[in-house]
Amino acid sequence: MAKFPGLSAIAVTLLLAAGASHAVAQDATTAPPPPAVDLYTDNDAQAVLDARLIALKTVIGLTPDQEKLWTPVDAAIRQAAKNAMSRRIDREKATPAMDFLDVLERIGDAEAARAQDLKSVVAAARPLVKALSEEQRRRIPAFLGMTDKLGAPQPTAELWIFEDEQN
Repeated sequence: MAKFPGLSAIAVTLLLAAGASHAVAQDATTAPPPPAVDLYTDNDAQAVLDARLIALKTVIGLTPDQEKLWTPVDAAIRQAAKNAMSRRIDREKATPAMDFLDVLERIGDAEAARAQDLKSVVAAARPLVKALSEEQRRRIPAFLGMTDKLGAPQPTAELWIFEDEQN
């Protein structure tokens, strides 16, 4: 043992650490689970949406003239997010699907509703985007959560506008 004087100290430390972690693991398994709490409230969702819209405006870097075109875009995104939250709540309250055809029909209904919301956002954004420089336009897709491959399929569920529908 004289060749490795620190080895005993390391071994003792490892044994103590293993014993302590075993004791913690036992305590964790015997403790009752915490009560279920809704950690993401409607107010939280609204705060996140507000922050994202402020950040989107900042990322774009609107000029005073472009700022005048922002209000309809803001309203359309807010409405789409509100509709997404409503669809999630409706889905949670719905009776269970009877079979796979019910599931497919519900998916189709949700996709059609998301498509309509997305078309509303696009229609509201067209005048603003037309007024943006190429540099400003280039910043938007990644911020929205889009892939960077133009023409590639882009599932609507990946856009943060619809994220509250997925929770």
